[in-house]
Amino acid sequence: MKGWYSKMDLQMHIAAISRTDISAAERLESLRVIAAHTAEIERTEPGIFVNNHIHTCYSFSPYTPTSAVFYAWKAGLRTAGIMDHDSVGGMREFIEAGKIMGMPITCGFECRVNVKGTALEGKKINNPDQKSCAYLAMHGIPHQSIEKAEAILSGIRAKRNERNRKMCARISEMTASAGITLDFDADVYPLSMAREGGSITERHILFALTKKITSRYSDRAMACDFVETLTGKPLGEKTRAKLLDAPDNFYEYDILGVLKGHMVERFYIDADEECMNIREFTALAHELGAISAYAYLGDVGESPTGDKKAQKFEDDYLPELFDTLADCQFSAETYMPTRNTKEQLARLMGMCHDRDLFEISGEDINSPRQSFICPALADPAYAHLRKTTYALIGHEIAASKNLADSMFSAETKAKMPSLAERIEHYARIGGWADRFLNPHCFINLHFTRNSFRKGQILS
Repeated sequence: MKGWYSKMDLQMHIAAISRTDISAAERLESLRVIAAHTAEIERTEPGIFVNNHIHTCYSFSPYTPTSAVFYAWKAGLRTAGIMDHDSVGGMREFIEAGKIMGMPITCGFECRVNVKGTALEGKKINNPDQKSCAYLAMHGIPHQSIEKAEAILSGIRAKRNERNRKMCARISEMTASAGITLDFDADVYPLSMAREGGSITERHILFALTKKITSRYSDRAMACDFVETLTGKPLGEKTRAKLLDAPDNFYEYDILGVLKGHMVERFYIDADEECMNIREFTALAHELGAISAYAYLGDVGESPTGDKKAQKFEDDYLPELFDTLADCQFSAETYMPTRNTKEQLARLMGMCHDRDLFEISGEDINSPRQSFICPALADPAYAHLRKTTYALIGHEIAASKNLADSMFSAETKAKMPSLAERIEHYARIGGWADRFLNPHCFINLHFTRNSFRKGQILS
């Protein structure tokens, strides 16, 4: 009976790391218990896979920062990166979780910016909902810069919530006849981590609406009928079957995906006051010692996440886009290999090479159906993205000790003008040689690195 009780206790701790009604300290304490019993946990053998773009509950996700690290580890990832919208609230917890699990991590956030005053103004860029507005990512945030980033992002979130309230009111106008209304404070806010520096996104609003729908229509067929009426779009045989048969822990997220794909344009209010300008974004990245990255979307056929319609984005004016990125002093390009065709990716990578842009890969995780693993990274064409991940880790390690040692600081570029040389240097600091010369090596490179192993901090 002792073994049975031990197993039950371990499961209790695994459940605890996903709870948002307890503190980060409590989630981390449960993770320490889990880390002491990893031999008892079924895990995919670590291979070659990495991921720099995992959302947590501090924007929208079923994962807390602690559980994100655990499930990334369980899936066999070598590294994991936090990437929340308008928030750095989960970073400290994520860093500690990585330390506990012996997993190298990276920290970043993404936000919307306006592109006024550039050649991109008036264009649909990588944002399905608004022209002249782009999603950008800030990667490799040095840990001493987290609070400085929060000082900026807190104001953005406050402005965003003013807009969120208005969008909830618009939805209520659409659903009131069915006896469903949406209150920002009562229905949406509690689904977020706003009380602890988290953001509230359109996904939160639609998740709150989803919960109203499933509460009113316990019969899934009736819920599907209501969703069709609300969106004005037939679900289609495949989507309806998916909703009817979805496991309980997927069901509401699946409805959310449908609503996001077909309803946002009906209630969305343009982000304006909350958006910094694109040049302000790159200036902030420089100040923080972080890496500014444009997030390539590309023309979309069938959406892998099911929440984007087939539509066109940057592909028709990609050279012009890259000219703007150069003019605004961007350091990197980030993209998802599973989202695009090989032809799109070949063109994108060629332009990154020609423009000397650092390439970062990450799979956008914000739903329980999504895999932490990007199978495309096994393709030799994208093998360099594994090495750049370790360079990103190395950058964060170095810059967290001294901002002058960041990958794109003036001091570093003066010593190593070649991007290829810098990638090699920082990849070794990040543990590239250790991990890939010996694939079974799984030591805590992020926190037990007095000599930074085979890499050296710039002097």
